Amino acid sequence: MRQAFVYDAVRTPFGRYGGALAGVRPDDLAAFVVGEQTRRAPGLDPARIDDVILGNANGAGEENRDVARMAVLLAGLPLSVPGVTVNRLCGSSLDAAVQAARAVETGDADVVVAGGVESMSRAPWVLPKPERAYPAGGAELVSTTLGWRLVNARMQPDWTVSLGEATERLREKYGVTRERQDEFALRSHRLAHEAWEAGRYDDLVTAVPGTDLHRDEPVRPDGTLEKLAALKPSFRSDGGTITAGNASPLTDGASAALIGSEAAAGLTGLEPLARIAGRAAVANEPQYFGYAPVAAAERALAKSGIGWADVGAVELNEAFAAQSLVCVDAWGVDPAIVNAWGGATALGHPLGASGTRILGTLARRLLAEHQRWGVAAICIGVGQGVAVVLENVRAAG
Repeated sequence: MRQAFVYDAVRTPFGRYGGALAGVRPDDLAAFVVGEQTRRAPGLDPARIDDVILGNANGAGEENRDVARMAVLLAGLPLSVPGVTVNRLCGSSLDAAVQAARAVETGDADVVVAGGVESMSRAPWVLPKPERAYPAGGAELVSTTLGWRLVNARMQPDWTVSLGEATERLREKYGVTRERQDEFALRSHRLAHEAWEAGRYDDLVTAVPGTDLHRDEPVRPDGTLEKLAALKPSFRSDGGTITAGNASPLTDGASAALIGSEAAAGLTGLEPLARIAGRAAVANEPQYFGYAPVAAAERALAKSGIGWADVGAVELNEAFAAQSLVCVDAWGVDPAIVNAWGGATALGHPLGASGTRILGTLARRLLAEHQRWGVAAICIGVGQGVAVVLENVRAAG
């Protein structure tokens, strides 16, 4: 079987809910990163792109008509380039990269653009259709921004609690304190700001035309533990520990990665950054979705033939500080190697875009930090986790 490589990655800055990117349609965000990823490959004939695979968690708004194919058309790529949309909720774009790698490894493709998009600001309200004609009563509009909606009555109640309540249960189970969560969140903002100041994101992030956003909008460099401690709990008024300060904010953005075979170097004019060495998807109890990256990463490592002692960099999507701390504790890794350029608590978490955000960051971190092996992992609502192991090809030889 052939091997698959990450050749490049690019993303938009992530915008706050209702912020700098709220005026941009999600299909336009997707088209921008697909087009930008194509332009960044100097030798690539766009007609040689075998597929565009994009993740999206909502699919109920302006991105509803197979946003990957819509992005191909809006980006001006040849009409012969196909596109398919993946929905594994928060793991959608990481799953898109996995599917791209699988296509490359089996010989179905040589060059694939994988990525994802989400505009949480523009997620629509939906109204269910009546089950009979001429109903006498009213109906309630439901927001599709985040979490459960139009829940099936057959679902067990524990499975359908809010993501925040689920994380409160997880942190209770594993004894994560409010103080640790706030410290983790403060670190995320500090590291994100330092990474931006050091130019770490200069080659990873490109501003969306027509907007003034050049950096991730949610990053707060002036945060303090005192400010975080003063915030009220968001999900439990009595005894809650999760706040707007130690959870990832609602965000808008898009990301993409160029996945290819060994032959893709000649087709794109780029040298590979990293080899996709292993991947895994796992599932567990929906209310403990935040713990799923633990098994996903360990299974991906086993498939790669390495262990945690070999890993020099980890990119874990920080849906919540509490959930992230539980995973890091379970892995037993040095926290210093986790999200060294900041995480989603600071950068934001536009659901469908976060997977290739962490994958691209991991590939660049491996090069910058001269590490050979890295893990990208993400938790997913309804009880799933996805992880990918990368090998820095420039350190492997």
